[in-house]
Amino acid sequence: MRDAVPDDVAFLRELWADVVRRADPADQDEDLHTVIGAAGITDDDRLIVAEYDGERAGAVYLRATTVTPINLERLVQAVSPHVLPQFRRHGIGSALMEAAVVFAEERGIGHVGAAATSSSRDSNRFFARLSMGPQAVLRVATTHAVRLKLNAQRSSLSHPPFAALAGTKGGTRHIERVLAARRGRRRERASAT
Repeated sequence: MRDAVPDDVAFLRELWADVVRRADPADQDEDLHTVIGAAGITDDDRLIVAEYDGERAGAVYLRATTVTPINLERLVQAVSPHVLPQFRRHGIGSALMEAAVVFAEERGIGHVGAAATSSSRDSNRFFARLSMGPQAVLRVATTHAVRLKLNAQRSSLSHPPFAALAGTKGGTRHIERVLAARRGRRRERASAT
């Protein structure tokens, strides 16, 4: 285990290909230079590279922060603990998480958190084996997509049959579901008799 250096940029771009910004490689390299630089600015951030038999095998970004901006309990985030496929099942992932635990213990922090993409079955199983349970789901969409959905919801609230029933913004979906469930029950009762 060692701190990342600028020479690690190409390795980190390959390792974190699924989590870095979608851009051309030169922009990704610039981003990773910034990440490496930021990791050394304070004692609350550290970017660790794991080596196995002299080869770079994995990395994790460690950050001492709070659980959320409104839950001020201290937490160490193990951001993107990744291991190259050819080095998996050699204890590298465990070593990266051990580094996160040591980082937390050195600061007197009682919690360690990590995130895995929802589609990564192996990562989620790995974290579950370390007693790490899900605490939240981070959902992401483009700003444009969210704007379209918000506009669609706003226009459905003004639809005459639902406007009086909705009462408040956001109530339409609930009312639509209730009405659909009632119609379904009526059909079931009608077909049963």
